[in-house]
Amino acid sequence: MKTIIRIISYILYYGFAQWLPRSYMLFGPLARIIRGWICRPMFDKCGKNVNIESRAFFHSGRQISIGDNSGIGVRAFLSGKISIGKNVMMGEDVIIITRNHNFADITIPMNQQGFKNEEPVEIGDDVWISTRVIILPGVKIGKGVIIGAGAVVTKDVPEYAIVGGNPAKVIKSRKK
Repeated sequence: MKTIIRIISYILYYGFAQWLPRSYMLFGPLARIIRGWICRPMFDKCGKNVNIESRAFFHSGRQISIGDNSGIGVRAFLSGKISIGKNVMMGEDVIIITRNHNFADITIPMNQQGFKNEEPVEIGDDVWISTRVIILPGVKIGKGVIIGAGAVVTKDVPEYAIVGGNPAKVIKSRKK
């Protein structure tokens, strides 16, 4: 039964609900409720008051868990096993991936070497992921982190850090 509900949710989201207006536009609050209701069964775990924005893509969603009061941003692309904590804000065009290509053997073309093993991404509570951030496989983002726009996060980020750049580096700490 759960599989059937997931399939129906998948069809409704990608066929209809993803095209509804952004949550801050006219009729957006209603669209937010509809997307949340349709997407809830798709995720591995889904908290209360979750905001799935317009045109977010997350495959079937079955490997994603998302905490209370968190959101997936407009046109975000999430792929693989991803854990999103509570009270997480996500800007537009965020990309989170958990797999990469093999490329170690120079005698074989890279496109024939397959993929590396999946490395899950973990995002702590109270995190702000700004617009066009890219988070690469295996990264753990600590509680209270701010990731500046356009950052490429290649390594773990400590709690309450503010990071930016490519590759992302700690700019300062939010702790006094």
